Amino acid sequence: MLFVARKPEIKTVHGPAVETGSRICALAPGQKFHLFIRNTFEPVTVVAAAFDAGIEQAADDDPTFGQGAEGYGKRLGTAALDRVSNDFFHTFFFPVIFRQDPRYYRWGQGSTSTRLGYALTHVFVAHGDSGKRMFNFSEWMGTTASSALSNMYHPGNRRGVGPASQRIALSIGTDMGFDVLREFWPEIVRKLKLPFRERKQQAKPH
Repeated sequence: MLFVARKPEIKTVHGPAVETGSRICALAPGQKFHLFIRNTFEPVTVVAAAFDAGIEQAADDDPTFGQGAEGYGKRLGTAALDRVSNDFFHTFFFPVIFRQDPRYYRWGQGSTSTRLGYALTHVFVAHGDSGKRMFNFSEWMGTTASSALSNMYHPGNRRGVGPASQRIALSIGTDMGFDVLREFWPEIVRKLKLPFRERKQQAKPH
């Protein structure tokens, strides 16, 4: 169960630096690429892609893929590609272009409502490489780019602004939920008695 407990921590920053306002060391482009590789090719990601493919198979999404083993194989491939492209744009490509930190900065203190509100704003507010807060371009541009790319290998996708907007809204809503999970992950794993160890990031004082 260790690989389950560590997944939300891969792209999470926490510790005294967040609480005191010290600046977390920025990631160089190569480090952002390494983070993308590490986050994408986790066992949990493979399991999640297999689960997504099973749901799509049952719902007969992309009916041109057919059913049976061949249909499931095609859906598994596209589900895996969805996750790779989404993480590529969110964790590496746009964070490099906009000089943003693709990680979530866990608040980890205060009331539950304060922490929940903080987590829900992350899709709008990100930390720049300079340490300053800025609009989360990587979230919105990354989601739009991965949604547009998926039309190339999802022949069953509905085309047009409306369907595309729905897919983008669903993806951002999912990311918002995962940010909430990251914020409260230490409490969750302790409650479930999962193996967990917080990683400390190196910080620079202002």
